Amino acid sequence: MIRLAEENDIDELHRLLCDMNAIHAAIRPDIFKKGGIKYTKEEIREKIAEGAMPIFVYEENGSVLGYAFCIIQEVQETNLLLAQKYVYIDDLCVDERFRSKSIGTRLYEHVREYARSIDANRVRLSVWEGNDRAFKFYLKQGMKPLLTVMDEAL
Repeated sequence: MIRLAEENDIDELHRLLCDMNAIHAAIRPDIFKKGGIKYTKEEIREKIAEGAMPIFVYEENGSVLGYAFCIIQEVQETNLLLAQKYVYIDDLCVDERFRSKSIGTRLYEHVREYARSIDANRVRLSVWEGNDRAFKFYLKQGMKPLLTVMDEAL
């Protein structure tokens, strides 16, 4: 079942966020802190209470097995760009023990349907270079690379 996150999901969301950070820290130790966290439990609590950042959870037998943190973004039309409303997937994670069971696909499809329901015309996200498994997963979902951010450590 996929639903909006509730306050009683905070501990499991926090655990999965720790797992996600461990993946990023292993791939890019020059950027991510080992043992770091994207959102504290209090920040998760605030996001759930505010409701401005939809957090969808995949729940099975009372356990959260995955999540998708989303941000609704709008770009106004300019002389160069068309107007866009999109759902940015800030973070999507499936518990390592339950990967390859279509949970990530179901979460992504849910976000896609949510985007359509709010009249968004895109779903967007970022994938860190080196996270090949995630990159391949998103290509399989129908996503295409949008731009490449270049970086040089000094």
